[in-house]
Amino acid sequence: MKTGIDAIAFDVAQLHLPIKTLANARNIEPEKLEKGLGLIKMTLPDVHQDTVVFGANALTKLVIDNKIDLNEIARIYVGTESAIDSSKPISSFLIALMEQKFGEGSLAECDVVDFTFACIGGVDALQNCLDFVRLNPTKKAIVVTTDFAKYDLNSTGEYTQGAGALAMLVASNPKIIAFENEWATSTKGVFDFFKPYRTISKEAITGSNENNAWFDNLEAKIEIHKDQPVFDGQYSNQCYMDRTRNAYFSFKKLNNSAETLYTTWESIIMHLPYSFQGRRMLSEIYALDAVNPIILGNESPADYQNKLKEVSKSDEYRAFVNQKLQPAEIASSLIGNLYTGSIFMGFLSTLSHFAKIKKDISGKKFGFLAYGSGSKSKVFEGTIQPYWESAVAKVQLFETLEQSHEIDFTTYEKLHKKEQKQSVKTPKSEWVLNHIENENPNLIGARYYKWID
Repeated sequence: MKTGIDAIAFDVAQLHLPIKTLANARNIEPEKLEKGLGLIKMTLPDVHQDTVVFGANALTKLVIDNKIDLNEIARIYVGTESAIDSSKPISSFLIALMEQKFGEGSLAECDVVDFTFACIGGVDALQNCLDFVRLNPTKKAIVVTTDFAKYDLNSTGEYTQGAGALAMLVASNPKIIAFENEWATSTKGVFDFFKPYRTISKEAITGSNENNAWFDNLEAKIEIHKDQPVFDGQYSNQCYMDRTRNAYFSFKKLNNSAETLYTTWESIIMHLPYSFQGRRMLSEIYALDAVNPIILGNESPADYQNKLKEVSKSDEYRAFVNQKLQPAEIASSLIGNLYTGSIFMGFLSTLSHFAKIKKDISGKKFGFLAYGSGSKSKVFEGTIQPYWESAVAKVQLFETLEQSHEIDFTTYEKLHKKEQKQSVKTPKSEWVLNHIENENPNLIGARYYKWID
C-alpha cells in the first residue's frame, strides 16, 4: 500500500515589498540580493492576518477544492514556529474555524496538535501522519504548515522575510506523491537560531524601584515576546550543512546504497530560507558523493573549503543546480521564507513548474533534505504518482503569486512596527482576525476570527 500526499493547497500573504526597494532603502546593491541570493519579493502579513489566518485559508482551500468530507479526517497536525499562544495550539483554532464554516461537530473526533522544531516542524508532522495512515489505511490526515518569518529592521535577515501556509491531505494511494518508509535523521542541540524568552526590568519601564503592580504584572521583570529570532547566520549555515550531510549519508546506509544517491532523484527539495540557500548548502554533498569524489574529507580545513568553492563555481555543478534544484527556487524568490512551509512550497513550485512546461514526471523519485535550526535534518524520498498533474492544476500557484499587491517602503515599515491601523488590501474570500478580547478577565487575549465573503 502506498501512502503520501493526495492533495495540496496554499495561502501566502497578498502584500509584497520588492527586494530592490528594500535594497535601495538599506544602501545594499540590489544585484547582491537578486542575483546573489535569488530574491525578488518578500511577502508580509496585512493588519487582519496572522498565522491562524494563513493556516485557516490554506486549509479551507484544501477542503473546498478537493471536496473533502471533514468527518473522514482523523487528525490535523500543524507545523509552526510562529505560535500565537504558549498553551493553545494553532490546530485548536483551526478546528474551531473549520466547524464554524463547514458544520458544528464535523471535527469533534479529530486529533490535533502543533509540532515545533524551527523549520522542520512541518516535516515532523508529515512523518507522524504518514505513519498513522500506514497503520490505519482507511483514515486520512491533514498537515498544515503556517508561519511568519519576521526579522528586525536593518538586520541581516530582513530581506528573507515571508509569510504564508500550506495544507496537505495525507492518504493511502495518493494522487501526488508516495513516500518510502526509510527516513534518516541527524540531530544536535545547538543555538544557531532561536526565539528565547526575553525580559526587561519593571524599573526600566516605570522609573520606580518599587515593585508595584504594572498592568497586573507583579513580577519585577517583564517578559517580552518577539517574533524576531536571535541567530548567527554563518553558524546556522554550517549547522545546516553538517546536519544535512550526516542525514544524507545515513540515508544511504539505510538503503544499502553504494551509488551516487542524488543522481537517482529527478528533483531535490530542500528547506529554502532564501531562494539560493539550497544550492549553497548542497555543494559539499555533491562533491563527497560524486562518482569520483571531488573531496575526500581528509584535506586540511583550508584546502577543504577551497575545493568546495571550486565545486560550487564549476559549470558541472551549475548544470546540476539548474536541473535538480532550480524549479523549487522559483516560488521562494517571489515569497520569501515560510519557515516550516518552505520545503513544501519548494515541492509545490517544482510540481507547478513541470506542469507548466508539460513535463511528465510520473514515476520519478524526488529527494527531500529538510532542516530545522536547533538543530535537526531529515532526509527521505518519494515517487511522483500518475495523477499528480491534475491534482496540482487546481492549485494555481504561479497565477496566484502574480496577483500579489506591491507596497511601498513606508507602508512596509509601518506594518513591521505595527503602526498600520487599517488593512492595506480589503479582505475578500478569506479569514480575518476580527477581535482580540481585552475586557472580559476570563478571556483576556482570546483571538476571534471570521470569514469574509
